[in-house]
Amino acid sequence: MFEKEDIKDLMREFNPWWKGKFRLDYKPREIYQEIKYLMSDPQIIALTGLRRTGKTTLMKKMVKDKIEDGVDPQNILYFSLDEFRDVKIRHILNVYREMLEKEFNEEETLVLLDEVHKLKDWSNQIKTIYDLYKGKMKIVISGSESLFIRKEIKETLAGRMYEFKVKQLSFGEYLKFIGRYDELKPLGLYERELKRSFKDYTQTMGFPEMVGKAEQRRIRIYVEENMVEKVIYRDLSTIFQTRATGILESILKILMREPGQMINIKDLSEDMGVSRTTLSNYLTYLEKSFLIKKLYNYSTNQRKTERKLRRFYPTVLSSSLLFKEGTHPQSQVFEWLLANQLETDFFWRDAYKNEVDFVMTSGNKVIPVEAKYGKIKTSGLEKFMDKFDVSEGWILTIDTEKMIEKDGKRIYVEPAYKFLLNGSYHKMI
Repeated sequence: MFEKEDIKDLMREFNPWWKGKFRLDYKPREIYQEIKYLMSDPQIIALTGLRRTGKTTLMKKMVKDKIEDGVDPQNILYFSLDEFRDVKIRHILNVYREMLEKEFNEEETLVLLDEVHKLKDWSNQIKTIYDLYKGKMKIVISGSESLFIRKEIKETLAGRMYEFKVKQLSFGEYLKFIGRYDELKPLGLYERELKRSFKDYTQTMGFPEMVGKAEQRRIRIYVEENMVEKVIYRDLSTIFQTRATGILESILKILMREPGQMINIKDLSEDMGVSRTTLSNYLTYLEKSFLIKKLYNYSTNQRKTERKLRRFYPTVLSSSLLFKEGTHPQSQVFEWLLANQLETDFFWRDAYKNEVDFVMTSGNKVIPVEAKYGKIKTSGLEKFMDKFDVSEGWILTIDTEKMIEKDGKRIYVEPAYKFLLNGSYHKMI
């Protein structure tokens, strides 16, 4: 049990702006403008996402902006709950109020609670505080897995919260981190440099802390300690009260070694000695913790889509696969990267094993996208385009660029780095 003095000591450490100037090493993140736009609304701002994607840094950026806007630094409280499970949020606020001689109803206060999901019954605690101080207290919270991992939490905070998922760095963000975003333009002039940077970016797996440090041994340790150990053996085992952490780890590592698998629930459940229901639940846990991404087999029939095959990609890769030379392993890595970068929930495969890696949808528009690390093949795209009467498709490559026209249909072939930097998806939709 933490005593008041322990909390006071941590508050002094967590809030250096109370006594002096606050310095922050911040690199631009695309999501921040969306967050900043809604900061003036009364709703709670919730940041979710995989560990080490930069949620805490975004919270500190909010602090810096508020201070620069003229807010009294002592009206801003940041507190990390990473090691607290039994403390009450109201107790933390009372210590802060007493320590700085504050009254929440007199001045507007910004309260940022990091890793809030570690607290028992956190959603009801937050709801009470929000309702009590609405209009006078802006609350920002973060969680290393979906804060709405349980249905009842979403219901408790319905209408009171904006949720933002903080992802790993995009390629554009990576270039800004290394200071080359503006330097490598126009893109057509710097193709060789961009291709090299794209490979370096891939090896960081989009983690801000790995920029400039992406060596195989360091990546292996980073993933093991921050993803496998902390998420599976600490976070998930606590949230779901499960002791089967070894099975969760096994499922994740299967996907980390062979991303993009179409998992047969029946076969895998038998191999692992668990029921199909249990295995499905474990896959859901990994998905809600942002450790894996699930794609459905595309169909115009919603019910049929949900019943058909599902393909799973991990958010992080095995370091041995990530750094392995050769066309096949690097093709797997290339497809994995695009699976995590593209905003899609679908792939496509028919009974004859014709396939398309990704299917992008927006309203009634459908665009098939293939990831091709090596030889360009169009047969899968053509089958999809014929079946669903689609006139345009895309092939993303390492460095090939051209346009293929056939039977009134167009297939655009473009290097992935250009596609990601140009926002081609948004243009084509």
